[in-house]
Amino acid sequence: MVVVEGPVNYGAGESSIEEEGERFGGLLEVDIIRASAMGMEWEHGMDVFEEAGCSLSCISFPRHEEEYLQATVGSFPCIMILGQNCGAKCHVLNSLLGEKLLPVIRSSNEKKCKRRRLKFTHGKRTSISLALPGQYVLVHHLAAHQGKWDTIPEEDLEIQDDSQDPAHRAAHLEVTLHHPLLQEMDILVLPCHETGAEGGKFDDCWRHSLPIIVYALSEDRFTASEESELQEMRQHSLPVFFIKVPKHLSVLHPDCHSGPDKDLPVKNFKSEKEKSYLYRQLTKLDFLSSSIGGQSNCSKAQSTLVEHFEKFRQLGIFAKQVVQMHLVDAATVLNGVHCRCLDIFINQAFDMQRDLQITPKRLEYTRDKENELFQSLMSIANRKQEEMRDMIVDTLSSMKEELLEEAANLQFKDIIISESGETVGNKDIKCCIKQIQELIISRLNQAVANKLISSVDYLRESFVGTLERCLKSLEKSNQDSAMNNATSNHLKQILNAAYHVEVTFHSGSTVSRLLWEQIKQIIHRMPWVHPPAVTIEWKRKIAQDAIESLCASKLAKSICSQFRTRLNSSHEAFAASLRQLETGLSGRLEKTEDLWLKVRKDHAPRLARLSLESRSLRDLLLHGKPKLGRELGRGQYGVVYMCDSWAGHSPCALKSVVPPDDKHWNDLALEFHYTRSLPRHERLADLHGSVIDYSYGGGSSIAVLLIMERLHRDLYAGLKVGLKLEVRLQIALDVVEGIRFLHRQGLVHRDIKLKNVLLDKQNRAKITDLGFCKPEAMMSGSIVGTPIHMAPELFSGKYDNSVDVYAFGILFWYLCTGTIKLPEAFEKCSSKDQLWNNVKKGARPERLPTFDEECWQLMEACWNGDPSQRPLLGIVQPILQSIMDRLCKSHSGPLRKDGST
Repeated sequence: MVVVEGPVNYGAGESSIEEEGERFGGLLEVDIIRASAMGMEWEHGMDVFEEAGCSLSCISFPRHEEEYLQATVGSFPCIMILGQNCGAKCHVLNSLLGEKLLPVIRSSNEKKCKRRRLKFTHGKRTSISLALPGQYVLVHHLAAHQGKWDTIPEEDLEIQDDSQDPAHRAAHLEVTLHHPLLQEMDILVLPCHETGAEGGKFDDCWRHSLPIIVYALSEDRFTASEESELQEMRQHSLPVFFIKVPKHLSVLHPDCHSGPDKDLPVKNFKSEKEKSYLYRQLTKLDFLSSSIGGQSNCSKAQSTLVEHFEKFRQLGIFAKQVVQMHLVDAATVLNGVHCRCLDIFINQAFDMQRDLQITPKRLEYTRDKENELFQSLMSIANRKQEEMRDMIVDTLSSMKEELLEEAANLQFKDIIISESGETVGNKDIKCCIKQIQELIISRLNQAVANKLISSVDYLRESFVGTLERCLKSLEKSNQDSAMNNATSNHLKQILNAAYHVEVTFHSGSTVSRLLWEQIKQIIHRMPWVHPPAVTIEWKRKIAQDAIESLCASKLAKSICSQFRTRLNSSHEAFAASLRQLETGLSGRLEKTEDLWLKVRKDHAPRLARLSLESRSLRDLLLHGKPKLGRELGRGQYGVVYMCDSWAGHSPCALKSVVPPDDKHWNDLALEFHYTRSLPRHERLADLHGSVIDYSYGGGSSIAVLLIMERLHRDLYAGLKVGLKLEVRLQIALDVVEGIRFLHRQGLVHRDIKLKNVLLDKQNRAKITDLGFCKPEAMMSGSIVGTPIHMAPELFSGKYDNSVDVYAFGILFWYLCTGTIKLPEAFEKCSSKDQLWNNVKKGARPERLPTFDEECWQLMEACWNGDPSQRPLLGIVQPILQSIMDRLCKSHSGPLRKDGST
């Protein structure tokens, strides 16, 4: 990996500009290839994302970012030479390639410049041709074709006035040379601004390459037209290398003016007399900074003014900075995409985990709540029969006069009766009687239904609202659309039985038939020989006989029986549809669990690795490779070194990790993502950045260098030399605060121990080493951590953030003892397996005589074998604060190391 780690010395006796061109032309070649590879990996990431079932529309990837990324990794670097006149540009081109390829105009009386755009590219042999954009070569006879040439003939450079061919006028002159600089980048010489030649506009050129802009100066100031041209260039925010060529090598500009410019700002310069007129003009145009020693964005190359041509080799440094700027921007855009996609995957994992946990509970709740509703309604039906009989008697008694009056005034339908009420046929008499019966039945229906509704109305808030919402959520998540509303419909049938009793009293129902049969018997017993006259008295008589013949007990029994029948039928249908819904959801949950596993094990880790690579590339380009100091410690997979400074941070610790396989690569990448995504917190050690060293160990392996904040010592070393009780209790508070912050971010540390707690010079604690830290939704159930700090449930593979509470309980034991001596229960174990078995059986650290009662109770609560019985850290923190206030602020004598006075 080629990296710019500082300015290059271009003093006398150094290599020529073309040799430097060969070197800076190869600038960051490996990085460009790697950025291209990551661009191709992005397409793979899209396939992964679709496979995970996520919508691509949720990725915020603006089109201009995508175009910029593709252009950066797919474009070729190109030096674009502009200038005040052709003579200056020719001199720069000739100096850059080390050959007098272009004739230099020397006289101010020469005719107006008509040179076309020139493009210099690499080839095995020297050639020259006219070409149109898109690499279309024109068949045209050039003067250079007539024989060998060292300098390109003037007539080939110019656009002929008599040329009527638009293609000839629009073509550029393409020169192919076997030159080391051209192997790495093209060179483009743009026509003079006032020429108006085709292809002379800067906008047409820079979009298809990585532009390194050189502006050749021959005069001491810019003209108004030149300022206008520069203002257009400034809109693209690209840096420009301004180089002043010796005046005798270029033509005097005909529009060049002399004398001071009254509009130029002068008051902002600390030492104005030391600044050239060009400098002040470029400052006014915002190419150069007006403040001396002003700080700028370190990731951006800055425009440079070189007023002595012997310093032309500084173009090498400038070119490196420009290419580096483009790569940094591309790596930043790419990393932004990786991080956004990874965050979406992690959020999807949370949603999947919640679905897997909540759906079975919703099904259980729905089943229990519906059964409770069913039992309540059946209880009402059973105990209400006597009440209902009395209710019917009371209802008929209170409504009797009203019913008789309505019956007397009833206007029969489809029966013609004279005003005198003369007798009609038996058929019409039966119709009249039937209509009077229906009137009585309908009024009775309404009254009974209203009474029943009021008796079960309290069930609405107790059961219906939550149950319906729960069902809707379950049915919405079911993939079988045919089952989406079946269970809810059966629930509505149960509710109809309770709330819409009138639906059971339609004509033809049990009650209606019962009334009809009873009234028919009354009619059959009525003695008449001739059809009676249909008068008001007759209608009242018929209605009264019908009412008096009704048996309230039989009606109540019939209503309750029908109510129970409907309830049973609806309950059974509901249970059947719920079982069918459960079966459909079970299949969906199996797919969700498989997908959740893929997200945790495959998709998210692979994206995390891409994110680590793109961020590490950016950090490397910006800040260079950190220098390793002396070794501070080592673990199973990495070594920690001292690092004096990096990226403006000092001092630093450098953790060098060589992942042995893809799993460890992925774990490290996820750790890096979680840590970099966390907001800064005073109780967490900062991670400054990362660099991937592809030549670690002499090129035999690849290492990830994580650059972190370096503190004074860890807690293990602090306890070893001794800490006062007040300090130890404050450390406990700091650790709880740090763990609480991680939990609020949805992360579980899983490896809280003495050596993962760092102390600053004031002995304030910070948590470090998030190697096992993961969101709950991304945990695969793997057994991780340090044996003596591991909660029993870790061995089952099913655990949550309470494992950190357990680990803190063990850590708090050490803090209260003030030593690093192992607890007796753990010291006696000869192996990890024996230790784990003892912990699962309930083995815990012993109580020492010096322990405060409240401290011991807190330890025991934290390392409780039942995770649900462990206290929340939000409860632990105020308890710790109370203990600290009581033990450390109210004592009368000095504290010894063991905490006693």
